[in-house]
Amino acid sequence: MNLKPMLNAYPDSLGGTLKKIVTLLERDEMNNVFGSFYILPSLYHSDLDRGFSVIDYDVNEEIATQDDLKLLKQLGIDLKLDFILNHASAQSPQFKDLVEKGDASEYKNFFIDWNAFWEGYGSMTEQGYIQPDETYIKDMFFRKPGLPILMVQFPDGTKHPYWNTFYQEEHYPQYLGQMDLNIQSPEVWTFYRETLAKIASYGASIVRLDAFAYAPKAPGRKNFLNEPETWDLLEQIQMYAQPYGLTLLPEIHAAYEEHIYQKVAEKGYMTYDFFLPGLVIDAIENKRSKYLANWAKELVDKKIQTVNMLGCHDGIPLLDLKGILPEEDIQKLITLIVDRGGMVKNLHGQKNVYYQVNATYFSALGESEQKLLLARAIQMFMPGKPQIWYLDLFAGKNDHEAVKQAGEGGHKEINRTNLTDDQIEQALQTEVVQKQLELLRFRSTCKAFTEDAYIQVQAEDQKLMIRWNNSDAAAQLDVDFATGNFNIS
Repeated sequence: MNLKPMLNAYPDSLGGTLKKIVTLLERDEMNNVFGSFYILPSLYHSDLDRGFSVIDYDVNEEIATQDDLKLLKQLGIDLKLDFILNHASAQSPQFKDLVEKGDASEYKNFFIDWNAFWEGYGSMTEQGYIQPDETYIKDMFFRKPGLPILMVQFPDGTKHPYWNTFYQEEHYPQYLGQMDLNIQSPEVWTFYRETLAKIASYGASIVRLDAFAYAPKAPGRKNFLNEPETWDLLEQIQMYAQPYGLTLLPEIHAAYEEHIYQKVAEKGYMTYDFFLPGLVIDAIENKRSKYLANWAKELVDKKIQTVNMLGCHDGIPLLDLKGILPEEDIQKLITLIVDRGGMVKNLHGQKNVYYQVNATYFSALGESEQKLLLARAIQMFMPGKPQIWYLDLFAGKNDHEAVKQAGEGGHKEINRTNLTDDQIEQALQTEVVQKQLELLRFRSTCKAFTEDAYIQVQAEDQKLMIRWNNSDAAAQLDVDFATGNFNIS
């Protein structure tokens, strides 16, 4: 796999269509900058969660075409695309068939019938769903208050509860939601196999597996990363992906202290470096190299293959830092970023259970161009493949107006501003964008950055050195956090 920087954007993030992004990447300023492009799943037909509620995996031709994907390949840019294993939209052909035909639907078992799942493990309520006994449900992790149920009305007027981990709205017959797939169903595995073939046909080389850890379910289990079933699921998906030359990237958030990132790596998969965003802010703001350097050394010593990032379509992950950074320092980071206009996401009010801060990375750094360039330089030298959120590249600021327009639950819009042609043109003339492009081009073209390179990490108080060596070239980053300056040689 090439370790060149990877652009990350929605197909309509830069100019309104994927074609506009292709045109941007054809410009001289973008020559030898990106080797990959992670296109978020609004590339497909979807209805909620900005793409993550997939109706089907056909290309959404309102904003993208397969010709656009072919042009990216001609530019030497490979693709990373999403596959959401746990759920599909309530507007998917399979779920609509279920609503239309009820028990006669060939997709009756494609989704998880709540009552069939919990039969023998609880008691029926007046509302028509089984309330699981406390002993079976006390350790289960749910993403929202109450039971994860959508009551679905069949043509005969009867109502049936179906498992629904994420978003839902009950508006019969036009249900909205993300309905959990039943991985015990052979039809689901046929769907998995066919979908991987379709994604491969678009030119994908990396497939990000979204929400995969919720898919294996069992009464009394924790409902998230059940073992060994989760690893069995991944192994089967890997078997389906292998003939197409696809590299799987399982997406999972968990505290460092749980070492799940290490387990993913030991199973032979790439893993997301969700620790880097917070560790870089800690190093820059607290003028210290210790925790960032320790993490870089661990990646090198354990040969963990990562995709790393600063910002992304979600928030800046801080749950993940538990165990790698002192708890009080995590809290200080949250306070700092919120004071700079960020917004805290939590799981039904329990910040100790799950949290991240929604903010642009530039705003999280106090909108300091020097700090943003330092953060980008560090990312370029960290082990792994660097993924670049488009709004960070263009030094985007927190978009509170977008949050207000999105209403309740719209906190993520703070870092998802679609840029117009004029905004892009203006940004390309700024020093902070030009210098980031220089850093990305250096990472993309310098022969030192290869998979078999020998990486050295040295740190002392406020200083950090990272060096990549191979037989053809060497590249070295020296950082002085006391001054915020860095040098590349």
